[in-house]
Amino acid sequence: MYILSPDLSEEERKGLIERFKNLIIENGGEITNFDEWGKRKLAYLIDKKPEGYYVLMNFNSDSKVSQELERVYKITDGVLRYLIIRTDE
Repeated sequence: MYILSPDLSEEERKGLIERFKNLIIENGGEITNFDEWGKRKLAYLIDKKPEGYYVLMNFNSDSKVSQELERVYKITDGVLRYLIIRTDE
């Protein structure tokens, strides 16, 4: 799951979402579920913003893809928060 800044235009938001999807696919991962929750109120202010654009993405991959995705989340300006968790079957 990641939260994008609500100040992004629709084109910028869609561009970031596609970038993250392509990063997983190009590195051998598989997206199993993708759900855009849209703008929602945050529990607390992040960067002086009261709301964010929520995106939930489930995927199967090895740990290297998760590490690369986390690195990209950290350096991308439009990402307010992210959380990558591992689930066992």
